[in-house]
Amino acid sequence: MLYYPKIPGPKDAPVGHCVAFEKLDGTNLHWCWDRDFGWHAFGTRRDRFDLTPAGTAVFAAAHPGLEDAPAVFLDTLAGPLDATLRHHAEFSGRGEVRAFTECLGPNSFAGQHRRDEPKETVLIDVWVGETGFVGPEAFVATFGHLPTPRVVYRGKLTGAFLEAVRRGKYDVAEGVVCKGGHGADVWMVKAKTLAYLDRLKASFGTKWEVFWE
Repeated sequence: MLYYPKIPGPKDAPVGHCVAFEKLDGTNLHWCWDRDFGWHAFGTRRDRFDLTPAGTAVFAAAHPGLEDAPAVFLDTLAGPLDATLRHHAEFSGRGEVRAFTECLGPNSFAGQHRRDEPKETVLIDVWVGETGFVGPEAFVATFGHLPTPRVVYRGKLTGAFLEAVRRGKYDVAEGVVCKGGHGADVWMVKAKTLAYLDRLKASFGTKWEVFWE
């Protein structure tokens, strides 16, 4: 099962208002919550484990370099995010809530992490069972007090903006994720910088496209 969609590049981006967030160079993880049981499961974009000692051990064996991700989430973001979800009635009784985070360290790159480096977890999206993804403006309003990606732009999604991102004019290392709409109509596109492209080519040679848009 794919728990988080693959974000397309900007080629077919819709025209309209967007919020552009800095794209963090980490690993996408999801965390499952409901009001009765709290945080009870987690995993990557493609797999899921029980949030128990046994489940985290299986996760650690399957994902070298991310062994400490569950502990980092539980020690830092889990409590404040739980409190926020319980404070807002719209997250109750509408199916499972999934919080999506990026797990990364100071030198994480293209999904690769150094085991000896401390990790952080940053909230990038929230999905509610009956309604879909929380829209970008509501996400900022509801969860912006938590560790979330920096908003680098609000406005019409234009070719000029995307080209400025490519050329490094927004001071982002990897690029941006542009989001618009709300609920079932939320859309996302990503754009990466030319500097990041150069890093990919230097690190992966002819396989750089695997990590591009």
